[in-house]
Amino acid sequence: MTEILTAGKDPGTADHYLWCTPETVSWGTLPTARTTPVLAVDSGETVTFDTVSQEGLMEDQGRDPAGYFGQFGVAPGDVLPDAVDLAASDLHRMDTPEGPHIVLGPVHVRGAEPGDWLRVDFLGLTPRVPYGIISSRHRRGALPDELPREADGSVPAVFSRFCALDGPGRAEFRYDRGRATIDIRPFMGLCGVTPSGDEARSTIPPGPFGGNMDIREIVAGSALYLPVQIAGAGFFLGDPHFAQGNGEIALTALEGSLRVTARLSVVKSLPGQPPAAPFAETDEHWILLGMDESLDIAMRECARTAVEFLASRTGMTPSEAYLYLSAAGDFSVTQVVDLVKGVHCAIRKRDVAG
Repeated sequence: MTEILTAGKDPGTADHYLWCTPETVSWGTLPTARTTPVLAVDSGETVTFDTVSQEGLMEDQGRDPAGYFGQFGVAPGDVLPDAVDLAASDLHRMDTPEGPHIVLGPVHVRGAEPGDWLRVDFLGLTPRVPYGIISSRHRRGALPDELPREADGSVPAVFSRFCALDGPGRAEFRYDRGRATIDIRPFMGLCGVTPSGDEARSTIPPGPFGGNMDIREIVAGSALYLPVQIAGAGFFLGDPHFAQGNGEIALTALEGSLRVTARLSVVKSLPGQPPAAPFAETDEHWILLGMDESLDIAMRECARTAVEFLASRTGMTPSEAYLYLSAAGDFSVTQVVDLVKGVHCAIRKRDVAG
């Protein structure tokens, strides 16, 4: 069994460290403008976050991580103590609409004001445990009237697979007649800045503040730009993923707790004043996002945002950017399971530089 990254033990050399306790997390709701920050940092400082996956803590799994993972052969000492403590606490999960995610934060970033951008540079994302879970529940997903089904044809309340990490960068997916592998590319499914307003939002639908975007490209080495909604930004994160396919069709990705190190920086302006919507940047691409309950509208929103972004960065007219993206933009379905669906567009930076 690979070493367990226990909260508080050797968290590294970041400027700050934050881990999940009943006082530092919410369950199923996002922070609001009235939520007291759990940490305050200066712009440009780094934070290591020990995040906890909701898998193994959910009520339909017994709200007993040691018992749940024990059925798959995981020893009690290989279950995260902070996950056990959260499950045993009085922390309550939002029920209507159901929000499953454990949200760590918010983090106040000094100097951030509405109209600014918060740049989140992901410096490291490391599995804290050598196993994860893929689940489908609540008759949600891309095929809710068809799948999942048990062997006898019955509809299960929860249908899951336990996957052990199988060497560097791989997980093993076992099925009745064999096994398959999954490439591990850790990222945070949910990260954002606190929305304006006093009403607590479900963690499920993403929005202009970010949230449950499930963009698989925001791996270590990438940056996420979030339009600041309130003073101090109020950064939060949750829903750690070991791997995800675009679409996330069954409901969850390969879920597992991650240790995340990120740099949080306030950016007062960006070249060309792009649309005030979350976007990501990798070494090779800009990643733009469209979101709506309708996948068709999400596609149009993504196309519109990509056109505006490219025109602002390059000097192309919107019509020229529209044509260029038809030939060179790569549009993909991000996810179809979070009430608000997502489409993202990858634009290769080197092709439009200069």
